[in-house]
Amino acid sequence: MKNFITLEGSEGVGKSTQVRFLKEYCEKNNIDAVFTREPGGSKIAEEIRKIILDPDNKEMGDVCEAFLYAAARNQHLKDIVEPALKQGKIVFCDRYIDSSYAYQGFGRGLGYDFVKRLNQLAIGEFLPQYTIFLDLSPQEAFLRKGGADKADRLEQAGSEFFDKVYQGYKTVAEQEKERFIIIKPTGTKFETHDKIVEALKQKGIFPDNNAESN
Repeated sequence: MKNFITLEGSEGVGKSTQVRFLKEYCEKNNIDAVFTREPGGSKIAEEIRKIILDPDNKEMGDVCEAFLYAAARNQHLKDIVEPALKQGKIVFCDRYIDSSYAYQGFGRGLGYDFVKRLNQLAIGEFLPQYTIFLDLSPQEAFLRKGGADKADRLEQAGSEFFDKVYQGYKTVAEQEKERFIIIKPTGTKFETHDKIVEALKQKGIFPDNNAESN
């Protein structure tokens, strides 16, 4: 879907910071963009998010979790993403369908095909035009983050789970090379931001003023 950009990566890679930097960049350069997140982004989807991430819901089954993510995604699309795209805006979403592939398909072991079939019902034609993948191993990411968040049910899943999630991301990125923009966040957060902006200019999402002047 044209102008629909998602950001992905394991816990602690710095997605939230990069989303904030992108928002500031768009505001500074008068780029008409909407910033949102998953799970959540709209009223009902945010309520589903609370259920998914609540650490008290330890008994939640893996299939139930996958269905809740898909339900939140469907509502979020209806409320936020689809209207913004129809208005000609760029939509940046912090996590989307690739999180389900990585976390539920690979991490939980439900399988890529199961998650794909489920989410085809939820999203229809609304696949991202590009997906920015912040490629950092979970060991490095959690070290930078300072450990797992005890208030987040998913972050308590353990290192083996997050290794599977990371490998899931790598597998999907390899399968969909045209869609994935792989960014190594190994420098400073500002250097990572510059890499993302340059990549989006090359893809024609952001205007490249230098190219125009040449």
